[in-house]
Amino acid sequence: MVTLSGEETRASRGAAPERLAPYARKALIGSAAGYAMDGFDFLILAFMLGAIREELRLTPAEAGSLATWTLIGAVLGGLVFGLLADRLGRVRVLSWTILLFAVFTGLSALAQGYDDLRLYRTVAGLGLGGEFGIGMALVAEAWPAAWRARASSYVGLGWQAGVFVAAIMVPLLLPLIGWRGMFAIGVLPALACLYIRRGIGQEPALFLEPKAQTSFAERLRLLVKDGKTARMSFGVLILCSVQNFGYYGIMIWLPSYLARQFGYSLTQSAVWTAVTVLGMGFGIWLFGQLADRVGRKPIFLAYQLGAAIMVLVYSQLRDPTALLIGGALMGLFVNGMLGGYGALISELYPTQARATAQNVLFNLGRAVGGFGPLAVGLLSTRYSFATTIALLSVIYVIDMIATLLLVPERKGAALS
Repeated sequence: MVTLSGEETRASRGAAPERLAPYARKALIGSAAGYAMDGFDFLILAFMLGAIREELRLTPAEAGSLATWTLIGAVLGGLVFGLLADRLGRVRVLSWTILLFAVFTGLSALAQGYDDLRLYRTVAGLGLGGEFGIGMALVAEAWPAAWRARASSYVGLGWQAGVFVAAIMVPLLLPLIGWRGMFAIGVLPALACLYIRRGIGQEPALFLEPKAQTSFAERLRLLVKDGKTARMSFGVLILCSVQNFGYYGIMIWLPSYLARQFGYSLTQSAVWTAVTVLGMGFGIWLFGQLADRVGRKPIFLAYQLGAAIMVLVYSQLRDPTALLIGGALMGLFVNGMLGGYGALISELYPTQARATAQNVLFNLGRAVGGFGPLAVGLLSTRYSFATTIALLSVIYVIDMIATLLLVPERKGAALS
């Protein structure tokens, strides 16, 4: 049984901790800012693909593959930087990821063709891949156990903030400064994040505690050290795969679907995206609030059920207002689960492998999720797009089965 202190009991009932260390706030701000940069970059690329394709004379396959190469870089970066963060420190390695991203985002603005732009996007993706898991591990180790899910959800909100800012900025600035100017602007939040990260200072106290040094291979083996742990890791991998598959499949294709089916302009698609992102943000915030009070598994199951229902409902909508409201509700469930992975994974694995587990499992899920846009595109050539979106409900049923059978509940457990 997990025993909570008086302050943690008070926090579990909804009140803020009486004495939250300045370090915990700095860790949260630095991690959320980095993830905001990740979200900003993701959406500006989606909006700029048409302009990039036209100027560089890319084929549709080449233009679409730029997002794929960014994801490939993110997966590789997640694996490498997660391992490094468990060995060398969360704060130090996070700063490296930001610097790498900033340099190669700036170089993307100078690209002269497909080959060099693909290279720049892949290496920038390496930096992005380290963001999520290392930041989540840092925050989980810095915040009180009773506030762990809420703090992790605030990091997840960073992504939504970045996407929201991009949805507002791109329609306004892209016609004025072009895609090269947008990549140049993308360097600025990266440099700001680097400044914030430097202000965090030392590593979390839990990370600094004496512990046996382990090799990269030994840290990876901790994810599958016995049958119970292997099943648990497989369950988390399914959750992360469904999370990314549904998110990328919907967010990459829906703006073009709205434009083609309902005649939405770039500005109208951006409004839809902004409203949907707000719904996602509220869902992430609500997930953290509920998970700290009720538990991780019950809230994951509730959101998975909500996602399965809402993608079915959304596929039947035709009225513009209903599409706007339905997009927000669908986003609440489909991406709201992002508020739970940081706390869930942090409580399942020891300090020696916590950042490794966060980055390996989430980024392998991101690799699977990278096929979401491809699967949606292929299915939409055979079926209507509305039918294709409805078929996504199946993956959330699989998600529920994995949560029920493979993922344990460790709400508020002391981190080892």
